[in-house]
Amino acid sequence: MKITGFTLLLLLLLIGSNLSAQTRVYVNTRHNNSSEGYSGLNIGLGVGGYYGYYGYIGHTTPVISANYEFDVAPSFTLAPFATYLSYADKSSGGYYYHESVIPLGVKGTYYLDRLLNANSDWDFYLAGSLGFTLVHTRWDDGTVYSTDHTVNPLFLDLHVGAEYHLSNKVGLFLDLSTGVSTVGLAFH
Repeated sequence: MKITGFTLLLLLLLIGSNLSAQTRVYVNTRHNNSSEGYSGLNIGLGVGGYYGYYGYIGHTTPVISANYEFDVAPSFTLAPFATYLSYADKSSGGYYYHESVIPLGVKGTYYLDRLLNANSDWDFYLAGSLGFTLVHTRWDDGTVYSTDHTVNPLFLDLHVGAEYHLSNKVGLFLDLSTGVSTVGLAFH
């Protein structure tokens, strides 16, 4: 029930932010003087070392991640996010298992463009993600665990990243983090 309540809170944050967030507008000279903030959809692919959180050091796995940023203050955004990781391996007991991990939460991002006096084609940022992790483990003997009780469901991640704007609507980003690193497209 706690997960359902948090998911509902996340959904309300997403809807409420869309309706009530103040949009920060500035003149962007690289794109025909169009107005642009940091809001937008980010979709990334990459690798995750999430097993480092759970004690399986050294394993990485493919990652799919998406978030939608809302401007909430000058140079600061909040972004509800969802990430999917999947992994299969053989346990020390000889059983094969498949594990799916879905971190959900909110990412807060502070853009350093003004501080660094960055070229208008680039965005540079520091960020932190906070949320929870859903874990689903299926063993080859038919045993299924919807939540692994040895895993702390709290998800924390620190990020550093950059985005290069291909146009005023599309950019390429690189997001390096302590758990899940991605490269992807940003749609503004």
